[in-house]
Order: sequence, then C-alpha cells, then structure tokens
Amino acid sequence: MADRLYIGIDSGTQGTKAVVLSEREKRIIAGSYQGYELSENSRGGKEQHPDVWIQACRSTLGEVLAHPQVDGRNVRGIGVSGQQHGMVAVDSAGQVIRPAKLWCDTETVSQCRTIIDRAGGERTVLEKTGNQVAAGFTASKILWLKEHEPDHYARLSTILLPHDYINFWLTGERKTECGDASGTAYFDVKSRRWSEDMLKAVDPSGRLMQCLPELIASSEPAG
Repeated sequence: MADRLYIGIDSGTQGTKAVVLSEREKRIIAGSYQGYELSENSRGGKEQHPDVWIQACRSTLGEVLAHPQVDGRNVRGIGVSGQQHGMVAVDSAGQVIRPAKLWCDTETVSQCRTIIDRAGGERTVLEKTGNQVAAGFTASKILWLKEHEPDHYARLSTILLPHDYINFWLTGERKTECGDASGTAYFDVKSRRWSEDMLKAVDPSGRLMQCLPELIASSEPAG
C-alpha cells in the first residue's frame, strides 16, 4: 500500500516553510524554507505584497515535491497556517489591490479610536464582539484604506487575511475560519458571526458585509 503523505505550509512574517509528513514513517521526510523582507515606514506601517508569499509557496512546495522520498501522487491533504490579522484587499477578479498591511503595522492607531467611538465606546465594543479594537487587528486597516486610498477602497471586493489568501491561491475559495476571524475586530466570538454593527463602524454604508469570506469551522476543509 502506498504511503499517504501530507503537506504543511506555514506562511509567516519573515518567511514560508513547507514540510511533508509521511503517515507510514510518522515523521517529516522533506522540508524547505524561504525567507523574505517586509516594507516599513516611519509612521509604523509594515507591509508585504502577497505575491511574495505565493512565490515562496511555489518555491518551497517545488523543493519538497522534488525530494526523492516524495511522490506527489500520494499527497492526501495540505494544511496551511499563517500570520494573523493582516489585510489582503482583493478585487472582483481575485487580484490583489495593494500590498497587505500586516499584524505588526501600527500606522492605524487613529483609525482604532474612530471605530471605537463610532461603535459606542470600548465597553460596547466588548459587548458586541467579546474583543477590542487593536491596531494590529484588521478593522482599522480597512478604515485606513478607505481614508488614505479611496480609489483602492472603491475596488475592494473581498477582505482576506494572509492565511485565507494562501488558501484562496490553492483552492479558489474565499473562506476563513473562526479562530482567524476573531482577530479582525468585526467578528463576534460569542455568536461566531460577523458583527454588522462593527463593520458599519468602519463603513456606515454597510457594503463591507458583502466583502467578507465565508466562515467555516477550523476542522472543515477550505477547498
């Protein structure tokens, strides 16, 4: 009986790693890593273009699949982990609109205050989401885009987290799981639903509800 193989991908802030696990040998039989840089500015902005992640995924996957012990026909699943909170803005054609603002980006502190005030204060935010609006979370990055790059914001069709974007590249499906969604500041961790009130605190027009990926359980396949 052929060995069943499973690929793991970890797309992080500093690099991407891919490994292959052998079910028969119960160990990792191949691994590859590719590092990359991030772009910074004096205002606390920290960004990466998702193309960098995809290039790293292609490279690391190519290396592990070329390993003499790995037969790609025996791969039974791919698991993806990645950096949280970052904002990947995607248009209706599935193209990335601009570089992703990352979890470590602190350029959006003033947008956090705006969202909290519009939502009714910190206590109300906590009641609506079970969470707070931190500069590292996704919500403030969306408002930053709306205020600073309105032409890009007008093209916005889907908001994906970095982890979601890797899955989108692999499957063509726009989905996210509740653990990642909890770090957006517009997800109610108690009801496990998107918070329309918090999204309207970002954009009162209500259009953002149409820009969100499908919510799935962390145990469900993305595609």
